[in-house]
This record gives sequence, C-alpha cells and structure tokens, in this order.
Amino acid sequence: MAITAGMVKELREKTGAGMMDCKKALNATDGNMEAAVEHLREQGLAKAEKKAGRIAAEGLVATKLSDDGKKAAIVEVNSETDFVAKNEQFQTYVAEVADQALTTGAADIEAFLAEESKAEAGKTVKEVLDGKIAIIGENLNIRRFAQMESAAGFVASYIHAGGKIGVLVEVETDVVNDEIKEMGKNVAMQVAAIMPKYTSRDEVSKDYIDHETEILKAQAKNENPDKPDNIIEKMIIGRLNKELKEVCLLDQTYVKAEDGKQAVGKYVEEVAKANSAKIAIKGFIRFETGEGIEKKEENFAEEVAKQMGN
Repeated sequence: MAITAGMVKELREKTGAGMMDCKKALNATDGNMEAAVEHLREQGLAKAEKKAGRIAAEGLVATKLSDDGKKAAIVEVNSETDFVAKNEQFQTYVAEVADQALTTGAADIEAFLAEESKAEAGKTVKEVLDGKIAIIGENLNIRRFAQMESAAGFVASYIHAGGKIGVLVEVETDVVNDEIKEMGKNVAMQVAAIMPKYTSRDEVSKDYIDHETEILKAQAKNENPDKPDNIIEKMIIGRLNKELKEVCLLDQTYVKAEDGKQAVGKYVEEVAKANSAKIAIKGFIRFETGEGIEKKEENFAEEVAKQMGN
C-alpha cells in the first residue's frame, strides 16, 4: 500500500513521534493506522528500558477535585527535563494520572500501575506510561499519589510555580461559601510557601518533643554554662515554643497577615467568626517535584564509590 504524506501527518499527530519513525511504522504495517500506533509503542517500550536508568527529577505535581469538592487526589509525575514538563502533551498526561488517582483503590504505586487506565481502556496505567515514554522520548515516572477526603466540609487545592508544588488541605466546616473556600486556598498557599511539618501541636509526638528538648538543653548549657537550671528550663521552653511555631501550620505566622504577626489559626478563627461558621483545619498533603530524588542519587553514588574503594 502506498504511504501518503497525509497518513504520515495523521500518525504523527496521534503519537507525537518523528516523521521518519511514522513513515517506517506505516510501511511496516502496510498502512494500517492502528497497527502503526502499536508498532511505535512497541518500539518505544524497547527504548523505555534504556531510558529507565536515567534520573527523572523534573516533572509536575497535579491535583484533581471531585465535583462536590469533598474528595481530592494529588500526584507527582517526573520527567528528565523541565522542557518536557512544560510540554502540553505531558501536562495533559499528568492531568489524566491525577484523574486516575481520584478514584483509584490502589494502596501503593505498584497496584496503581497495574490497574486499568481510565484514559485508555484495555491498557494498564503502566502500559500507558510506557507508551508516553515512547512518544515523548524521555524517562517518565509516576512517583507517588495520595487521596484526601472531607466528610464534613471540603478539600482545598493549590498549585504553585506552574506545578512544582501542590497542596491539598482538609477543611472541616458547617458552612461552605466563597469566602471560606478562599480561606482554604490561602491556607494551602501557606503550606506551599512555609513547609510546615504538622497541622497543629496535637500532632507532635512526645518523642519529637523529647528529642528537641534534649538538643535545646545542650545548646542552652553550652551557651550559658553559668546559668542555674531553672533559668535554663525557661530558656528551653521559650525556644521549643518558637520552634513549634515554625513547624506547626496553625501556629505559623500567616504569610498574608496585614500586621505581620497574625497566626494561621487566628486567621481561620477570624474567617469562621465573620461567616458564623465552625471551621477546623484537619490536615494537609504537600508534594514538591523531585524532593528527595537528587539526595537518593547522591547517596547511591557515594555507596558505589565506597564499594569501589574510592
């Protein structure tokens, strides 16, 4: 069968593969368009194996909310380069992964990759991922996902820096309106910017408090060896409170506070009072693209160097 320029163009638009690759695929499948698509994917799978060893530390974080706003998912999908992360085809794919994560029953990435894709029926999530690797030409990786649900309220979502950071916040409230939704988004922005470890002091474990207290005690005694223990104890309490204000979301200084002093918890109380509502921030999830990946690579390189006697 004669392969026309129009057929090559159609296959290229469907797959994003190179022009010559499309022509070869059509020749190999006697002009069968669907078979040619599969042929390209099969070729890409072989290439994907070679690419799998290359670090994918760029990419995007995306969120997806249910129609009623009570459930949400967040995903991180990695690419090798920021160039690909800005590609519309990759962005569309990441949105599809987030949509998959919203309804998945998978408990981990392995199970997630093995389930049937919502975007491409008859294929697993892993098979679709491998197909994207073939088309885009870089190692891609669905690194992690999480779900959040609010039985009494809603989930607020915020994406920062074009997808470099994503946040979900569970807001429990008996009133849902635009002002309270805006409050939820502002709290999510706070999480993106200031990186709290805990929602409130109630979440801080005794082990953490004990550990930090010992460190602060040693610091205080080294700095003030002549001060009596009762003064040292007061110093420790003050320093621990200061540290907890930095790591606990509701204790942090609200980044948009007009006086530069208002705590996030006070801001939430203020919005609740203005709307005659009962509001509680129950938790948050924060994903940042590539966090920890480079460190793992460094540790791996160090381990290899040790094994080689360097």
